[in-house]
Amino acid sequence: MKERIIEGIVTQLHDDLNQTQIQKLRKALMEEMDGYEVVLAPCQQEKAKQANGELLESFVSAKRIEGCSEKTLNYYRNTINALLGTISIELREVTTNDIRRYLAEFQEKRNSSKTTIDNIRRIFSSFFSWLEDEDYIVKSPVRRIHKVRSEITVKETISDEELETLRDSCGELRDLAMIDFLVSTGVRVGELVKINRNDINFNERQCVVLGKGNKERTVYFNARAKVHLQNYLATRTDSETALFVSLTNPNTRLTISGVENRLRELGKVAKVGRIHPHKFRRTLATMAIDKGMPIEQVQRLLGHCKIDTTLHYAMVNQNNVKIAHRKFLG
Repeated sequence: MKERIIEGIVTQLHDDLNQTQIQKLRKALMEEMDGYEVVLAPCQQEKAKQANGELLESFVSAKRIEGCSEKTLNYYRNTINALLGTISIELREVTTNDIRRYLAEFQEKRNSSKTTIDNIRRIFSSFFSWLEDEDYIVKSPVRRIHKVRSEITVKETISDEELETLRDSCGELRDLAMIDFLVSTGVRVGELVKINRNDINFNERQCVVLGKGNKERTVYFNARAKVHLQNYLATRTDSETALFVSLTNPNTRLTISGVENRLRELGKVAKVGRIHPHKFRRTLATMAIDKGMPIEQVQRLLGHCKIDTTLHYAMVNQNNVKIAHRKFLG
């Protein structure tokens, strides 16, 4: 804000002063204003907040047109709104230091992981880059804030023994079918709950799912999953179109939280650690690569736009690395 006021004064007097005088004026103003905090009047702050909110909604609308899901749009809106709630100036006045300070305070207050902070940074980068592209601001203040480096941890997969134990712990045909469908297709939980019975092609053992960005792709399931699905569906007496429904009347479509809670319960009963839908997806990717499936095909199977994401999901078996080393380098 100080810089804007000083530049405004300098601009007004630019034609009446030479370069040396302008530099002296700028220096004098900076020295005189040092130690003072300049804030907008309450009415101007309200106008700034309103203008910022309108720009945020324009950004969300642009992302909606690009095909982002409502879940993603809400995440964008809430994350950016949290930043806007801490400032009382127009977005064109936001500096790189303002963003850095916000991220540092956010991490300190919430003890957030580096991954979380980098996710917030990426959202801010997308928002301010859009403002720059649309000529609302001259330059994005996030440009000079680099990616937050975080430790790469090896995520757990589900072993063959744990899978068998999970299957043995299933007292319901639905749960058994759901486990085998997840581990053989690698679908996201959000995709799983959208699948309808008539989406399943039992002859070809395949199914079309609606993934991120409303992109359709075909996934495939094995013979075990086919048998368990058919056994489960044969017991259904409801008229619900969903592939997986609740066990009690009125047998409604399973929700994401419903699937997550059920798998967590099954993991506790089987005593195989924490079980969640994404673990099956990671397990499929790892098994596929371990057995020699080309990474490009694994990428297509999982519905990833970037191959780097597929590599991040899949953990190559160390024994296979050892064998490959002896084969190619030993």
